[in-house]
Amino acid sequence: MLKVRQHFPDRRLNDIPKAVTEEMARAALGKGLAAGSSIAIGVGSRGIANIATIVRAAVDHWKARGMRPFIFPAMGSHGAATAEGQAQVLAHYGICESTMGCPVRSQLNVVSTGRSPEGIDTYVDRLAYESDGILVVGRVKSHTDFEGRIESGLFKMMAIGLGKFAGAERYHTVAYKMGLENVVLSVGQQVLRSGKVLGGLAIVEDAGHETAKVSAVAASEMEEREAELLTLAKQWRGQIPVQALDILIIDEMGKNISGTGIDTKVINRQTRGAQGSWYETPQIERVYVRGITELSYGSAVGVGLADVVSDRLVRAIDWGPTLLNCLTASNFSAARLPAHFETDRECLARLYPSVGRLEPREVTLGWIHNTLELGRIMFSENLRPEIEGNPALEIVGPAEPLSLDTEGNLEERLASSEEW
Repeated sequence: MLKVRQHFPDRRLNDIPKAVTEEMARAALGKGLAAGSSIAIGVGSRGIANIATIVRAAVDHWKARGMRPFIFPAMGSHGAATAEGQAQVLAHYGICESTMGCPVRSQLNVVSTGRSPEGIDTYVDRLAYESDGILVVGRVKSHTDFEGRIESGLFKMMAIGLGKFAGAERYHTVAYKMGLENVVLSVGQQVLRSGKVLGGLAIVEDAGHETAKVSAVAASEMEEREAELLTLAKQWRGQIPVQALDILIIDEMGKNISGTGIDTKVINRQTRGAQGSWYETPQIERVYVRGITELSYGSAVGVGLADVVSDRLVRAIDWGPTLLNCLTASNFSAARLPAHFETDRECLARLYPSVGRLEPREVTLGWIHNTLELGRIMFSENLRPEIEGNPALEIVGPAEPLSLDTEGNLEERLASSEEW
């Protein structure tokens, strides 16, 4: 195996609080509101870099204007679809009353914001609706289910997030026939018609999972600006830098990594398992997932994307939130349990003969920590010519055996950057 460092352009912001403050001031969101107005800040559940810093800067902006901000979880079925669970998700990201300097109010009741022209009943978190204005804070990125003009971002938060579990369940049901992009646009536009949403704070990350851009967007320009930011996000995102792999080893999956646990546009699979669905993404024959992140709280939504998983992963699954999330999204296959074996040695031994290679040394192998972290990857040495032909890749040190410990499990190589 070769240790390979993938060099991405470093686009990170040097001073995130300053960038947020300047953007919020420039956009002048809620400029007609009187001092003392209540501002509801909706925050989601993904593993967004620097999210606590970004949200705190937004809180400070409103407080400096004499407003009374509070934070609420803008989530559908995450946190096991409970008020306590969703508050805990935010707390694990460092978002709580003591760190934010404002209340965090988590509950699941919603109010109706009417029916969209496409016939979809729409909903908003009750406490947020009772405020004087709503700001949604979210990352703009590719969605794992589809390609479109609007994918995952502020509009999706206004639908799946602001609608809480009641909205998420209904919207995904309608999306089964109508398509999720159409539903997100329809619901988002209807929520905007309520006049309650002041705008959004959009976040774009670079390929190194660093905060590269924050943009305060008024409600009136949200759809157009989000489409522009999505184009930028797609240009900046990272990929596995080879044309094809026989086997991809992934250390961890989880809801904090991707809505489907594993980013489908990194492993080139549809959410229902079909291979080779995404343009300019390497073809990957077999996917082996070793574990679940702690911040996924046992939710293994998306486990059905893997071909093989470890018994360790299976033992870590909490089927309550896993099934709740999958059924809310009308996706049974996301909870489908793959073949599983006790050790990494046995899992790989079962995979090797399944990729059409008579000689094990011919198998092309990649190993990543998760689908967000693609700056450090291990590749089998038979990929050396392709790696050396890519100026963005650097081989770090000599080739080393794919070493296993005495229990037959892979020695951890990717979680820490010290040896890289």
